[in-house]
Amino acid sequence: MARVRGADIVWLLFLSALAAMGLTKPAHSPWEWFALLALGGVQIAEGNLGWSESPRQAAWAIAAKLVLCYMLVWTTGGIESSHYLIFLLPIVSAASMFGLARTMLVTAVASLLYLSFLLYVLDTYYVPPDGERELIVRILFFFLSAILVNQLATENRLKTQRLSQANKELNEAQAEVRRSERLAALGQLSAGLAHEIRNPLGVISASAELLAKNVGNENAVAKEVAGFIGAEVTRTNALVTRFLDFARPSKPHREVQPLTPIVERALQTLADTRKPDDPDITIEKSLGPIPPFSFDATLIESAVLNLLLNGREAMTDGGVLRIQTAAEDGFARITVSDDGSGIPPEKLEDVFNPFFTTKPRGVGLGLAMVSKFIDSHGGTITVESQPGQGATFRILLPLDTDE
Repeated sequence: MARVRGADIVWLLFLSALAAMGLTKPAHSPWEWFALLALGGVQIAEGNLGWSESPRQAAWAIAAKLVLCYMLVWTTGGIESSHYLIFLLPIVSAASMFGLARTMLVTAVASLLYLSFLLYVLDTYYVPPDGERELIVRILFFFLSAILVNQLATENRLKTQRLSQANKELNEAQAEVRRSERLAALGQLSAGLAHEIRNPLGVISASAELLAKNVGNENAVAKEVAGFIGAEVTRTNALVTRFLDFARPSKPHREVQPLTPIVERALQTLADTRKPDDPDITIEKSLGPIPPFSFDATLIESAVLNLLLNGREAMTDGGVLRIQTAAEDGFARITVSDDGSGIPPEKLEDVFNPFFTTKPRGVGLGLAMVSKFIDSHGGTITVESQPGQGATFRILLPLDTDE
């Protein structure tokens, strides 16, 4: 909602002072009042309605100012008007919002509008050499003011952009620190719980096997229950193993090798694990040339496969699963995107945290392991997503050739 700012009141006070000065003239024109009030209205609306944020609206506002400035100077004496400096208003507005080329264009238009008043008096008015010099100086001041303001505005925009980029990087660094702290704490917790759970699991598994051996064939229910116990123990033990793998510090076994065969292998594994009831997924791949570099093939293949599996599971109604690789500024970039339901903005920061999952039967270690594998290579992984528009994961791995 628009509101009156302190600068708006100052604008109105100065414009009112100009209008009051006009009232002291014997041949006062009501058009002078109209032009001044309209200029104040346009200037206030420009700041409060956000016209300066839209190039088209800003252009229309500057055009309106040029017309009103022309009217004001015309009603106050034309070429001899003491209000000629009002043309600085659209000039400064253009210099603060546009680049140098458009600023020079607006300044040239304002200068031509001012000089056009000579056409009304050429047949009756003689311009002496001092007058010509004065007109040239005025026009030069228009351009000098435009260049100076544009330079200051450009520097301010650059500083704002750098500050915005610095804030973005700071927020990302803070998020990374928070995630690392959570990973370390949860890793220690996982290791402790896994060791404590594994001991009773061994007792339960041995008891289930003993029960299955000693129960007669006539007790089918007991045999079936013993089988259920053994299966669940096996599944729980596999989950405990994943917890330990997550908590255990892993050092990559690096070798200088090409990345493309590893990605192709992950794609083949994805195809081999497809079930008949899986949705119809189209794979689009664009594997660009990347020079061989040092990485752990097992860890990177696992990371890529995990992202591919997540993408496939996210597209419950089918869609396109895309994977791209390319060399980019000293890094190997791997991009995996899907057409799934996407990730809510408030959950983007948590997707790489352990035990965070949106799947009904998920454990929440897949993306945490992917992040751990990439971190161990000195790389980064990021995610971009909008609800209903899928998700895009980007991995950057340094093109290091030292094993």
